[in-house]
Amino acid sequence: MTNFWTPYAQLPDGLSERVRLAVTDGRFAAVETGVEPGPADNRLPGVVLPGFANAHSHAFHRALRGRTHGDGGTFWTWRRQMYAAADRLDPDRYFALARAVYAEMVLAGMTAVGEFHYLHHDHGSRPYADPNAMSAALAAAATEAGIRLTLLDVCYLNGGLDAGGHLPLDPVQERFSDGSVQAWAERVASWSAPAGVTVGSAIHSVRAVPAEDLARFAEVVPDGPLHVHLSEQPAENAAVQSFYGCTPAELLDRYGLLTDRTSAVHATHLTAGDIDRLGSHRTYACFCPTTERDLADGIGPAGRLRDAGSPLTLGSDQHAMIDMFSEMRGLEMHERLISNQRGHFAPAELIAAATAAGHRSLGRPDNGRIETGGLADFIEVDRRSVRTAGARADQVLYAATASDVATVVVGGETVVRDGTHRLGSISELLAESLSELGEQR
Repeated sequence: MTNFWTPYAQLPDGLSERVRLAVTDGRFAAVETGVEPGPADNRLPGVVLPGFANAHSHAFHRALRGRTHGDGGTFWTWRRQMYAAADRLDPDRYFALARAVYAEMVLAGMTAVGEFHYLHHDHGSRPYADPNAMSAALAAAATEAGIRLTLLDVCYLNGGLDAGGHLPLDPVQERFSDGSVQAWAERVASWSAPAGVTVGSAIHSVRAVPAEDLARFAEVVPDGPLHVHLSEQPAENAAVQSFYGCTPAELLDRYGLLTDRTSAVHATHLTAGDIDRLGSHRTYACFCPTTERDLADGIGPAGRLRDAGSPLTLGSDQHAMIDMFSEMRGLEMHERLISNQRGHFAPAELIAAATAAGHRSLGRPDNGRIETGGLADFIEVDRRSVRTAGARADQVLYAATASDVATVVVGGETVVRDGTHRLGSISELLAESLSELGEQR
């Protein structure tokens, strides 16, 4: 048994003081409050929070950070640059990049990640000798980085949608596609994921999977988390309305694909009916505020979705930055901008979106809460940095950044100590992997 003691810890019923966490076999064996530290306790002098869940990630998008922001354009012009980055990846390069990106997430306090994975094949849609080589690369990367992986394997069949119908795949998109729902399902079923990896499913979008294939997908989708990009852009809504005569949410609901295990990612441009529909199914709504700002997507109806019954989660998506404090604050600050009022989400609600709700949406219901029996994944936030000095413990999330994560414990094992990852210099790992992709100059 290993004991940790902290002056402040975020427990399920709120912030508690003078807390001892006893850990055995990777789980919390006991959680005591109002106690003084003992001589054998590992002291964590900051604020202890459950480990964050990054509910939406595209690991290879990290290659675009600092390279695609200054030239204007829209989501659709950015997407061309993203496809160019995807075109340069193979399993070895993807492993190296993902390992560095996942380690950067751990440094930021993220102990689980949902990887929205659609880069499946070699050029020309040719399967690798191992059809799941890219999935295996991501799993190995997560293991070395010390983060729990939920691999959300994406079904991607068409190149887009306009008023005339679905479009063929372009050459880069061919790498994303298995050709049919049945082939996708067979490939996913053929992979023996390593221990500790949760396998979920994803529909890239209703642009990329036609209605007849949504029906087939609903018949074969395995149990577990299901994620889908939903109404990220007005152009998507307009195309679906023109061709199908409904909204993307309505189309998914028509085939039973909005449930309490589904996560609607972005959910930015929803009608009132869409909001009621997601809420009635208790479908998760995954917001990625730093990405939605960077790509000029818009501000989604987070408060209205919460009020309708949708649990909220958070992701760093394209990784313009990897900082869950920024994502949490973004959820609240966006509401302030459109309402001219403060205080839409209490700090505990923001923490829940970044932790317990996110873990549940990734198929990990026993994670994200500091309680007896739960997985011992937690972080310590430094209260003595130039950013956090003077901040109240219950409001430290409004002052902290990823750089203030001092300690990260995953399954009872310390992966980050004094702000340093066990792999060493993560900036060097990032620089090396990006150089291999030709992304340094």
